[in-house]
Amino acid sequence: MKRNALALSGRLAELDRGLLRRRRRMLTTARVAGEWPSVTIDGERAVDFCSNDYLGLARHPDIAAAMARAALRHGAGSGASHLVSGHGSEHAALEEELAEFTGRERALLFSTGYMANLAVIGAFADRATHLILDRLSHASLIDAAILSRARLKRFAHADAAAAKRLLEASGEAAALVATDGVFSMDGDCAPLLELSRLSRAHDAWLVVDDAHGIGVLGAHGRGLLEQDGLDEAAVPLLVGTLGKAFGTFGAFAAGPADVIEFLLQRARSYAYTTALPQPVAAATRVALRIAARESWRRERVLQLARRFATAAAELNVPLLPSQTPIQPVLLGSAARVLRAQEALLKAGFWVVAIRPPTVPPGMARLRVALSAGHREDQVDALVEELAHICIGFTHE
Repeated sequence: MKRNALALSGRLAELDRGLLRRRRRMLTTARVAGEWPSVTIDGERAVDFCSNDYLGLARHPDIAAAMARAALRHGAGSGASHLVSGHGSEHAALEEELAEFTGRERALLFSTGYMANLAVIGAFADRATHLILDRLSHASLIDAAILSRARLKRFAHADAAAAKRLLEASGEAAALVATDGVFSMDGDCAPLLELSRLSRAHDAWLVVDDAHGIGVLGAHGRGLLEQDGLDEAAVPLLVGTLGKAFGTFGAFAAGPADVIEFLLQRARSYAYTTALPQPVAAATRVALRIAARESWRRERVLQLARRFATAAAELNVPLLPSQTPIQPVLLGSAARVLRAQEALLKAGFWVVAIRPPTVPPGMARLRVALSAGHREDQVDALVEELAHICIGFTHE
């Protein structure tokens, strides 16, 4: 035991030397919903620019009230898995509404997006399957691919031609193509039109995790698939989350009825875990209605993203190309990005430093996330502070 402890100490020290040890920061949000996006981080007051609350719904009073009412009626927990005694009326109603929202026959709830991706890949891929995955896909898709024991092949990021070569090399074997819709650390979008066409031409299924596109992109907020005009025939399996644009918690998979039924029967991460609490489902139903009714939220967050990107380009802030609320400021080294994070916090902005292994070595960045709850003056002030920090780096 002592030898193992010494080995762990050495590995932790190595993380410290590389400035790669992750540390949690204590966040205190305002009790009054209208005060967000101002938060307190370790005692420092700041504007939150790293939350995935794209539509500004996480502290909406109507959503919180729906959760409270449902907790009084149904209790705080579900008590069992969906397949035992944990599936309730709020779950059933939310699944129907998610299917309608996404334009699909059926939806299935999961406790997290990670579990949803484990379920989808695990249910539809095995040792004989060629699993073709974008190299920058979310960790949950990568882990799901490894656990499925499929023949994993990864193509260069957003490179449909590279995906085509892998599909052609798979021959007659069963194939599954999987990708994020909007990539969480880069903010760019997968080439879904090309991937869909290639998948259908090679009799493969396309799986899209659109966690960061659902609620934000498309004419009705149905995500990147709606924006690209792709139905469930083009993308048989869609994964989405509820804890980002919709401001609550959980995830879902949606697709044709028989596909979702098979998923329900085979998904271990669905069968062997306690169901999402019904109050969360009740709150999400209200969030869905607000998101559909108040289209200004989508329009505003995308307008703020354009405003940020335009101002950053004018002031030579090094951005990765993105037309989504995710705006990465590429600074390269862990040392630089940590210094920038602390400088921003002192200036009143909370933007988290993203370092390896979340991103490749040399690609450390600040991940700026815009929300419909931000004001224009807050966005402008952040860009100005980023420009000041970047000028300081050029003089080193």
